[in-house]
Amino acid sequence: MLAQQRQAAILDRVRAAGGVRVSELATEYGVSDMTIRRDLESLADRGLLAKVHGGATTVSPGSAHEPGFAAKSVRQRGEKAAMAMRAAALVSPGDAIALSAGTTTAGLAQRLVDVPSLTVVTNSIPVADIFYRAGRPDQTVVLTGGTRTPSDALVGPVAVAAIGALHLDMLFLGVHGMSERAGYTTPNLMEADVNRALVEAAERLVVLADHTKWGTVGISSIVPLERADVLITDDGLDEPARALLSETVRDLVVVTAQ
Repeated sequence: MLAQQRQAAILDRVRAAGGVRVSELATEYGVSDMTIRRDLESLADRGLLAKVHGGATTVSPGSAHEPGFAAKSVRQRGEKAAMAMRAAALVSPGDAIALSAGTTTAGLAQRLVDVPSLTVVTNSIPVADIFYRAGRPDQTVVLTGGTRTPSDALVGPVAVAAIGALHLDMLFLGVHGMSERAGYTTPNLMEADVNRALVEAAERLVVLADHTKWGTVGISSIVPLERADVLITDDGLDEPARALLSETVRDLVVVTAQ
């Protein structure tokens, strides 16, 4: 078994059981304790679990905890790919759109690099880099200035000011969490300000949030649930949540993970 495969299996075990022991994993996978410790250290460095004496446990972040871009990029890959495909179908040549920061919107960016005459505004360094590397000459990409966050977003008054004078057709917004009480949320106070500025600049708001975001509440609300024109999620969302969101959001789109 390759290290990447073993680490993925370990992570599944931690999430299912809440914790694991080094000695048990070493026996199960037929490797040394030191190898397992290196696996756990790698997963902990990416924010996917917490190392403890003799093993590891699940991460229990507070409402202000902000995982890094790399940590989030390995989560719900199939769901994010399906959501990105559905979101890309909403974009037409010549549109002026915004993509907020996040791994889901980065996946969407990869599907938009061939859309002709597209104007893209983003506060995400990875999103801007995807379009830059594609190098399509008839696309215009505007990267806001600002202060960089752990999730590679640019935030703060410089970013808000850059967005304030713009008028966009559509915003694709990735969120940290969503709940009936708090709406769409983020763990970064300044990122919430930037996201609200993007919402105000756009004629239409499309939120991309996989099922794990339901019930997760970051420290700062962006906008209420009903503010979204379209909410794209996946079929892992439970029925009570679907029923509530169907009554709250103008258009709820549920996709199946790829």
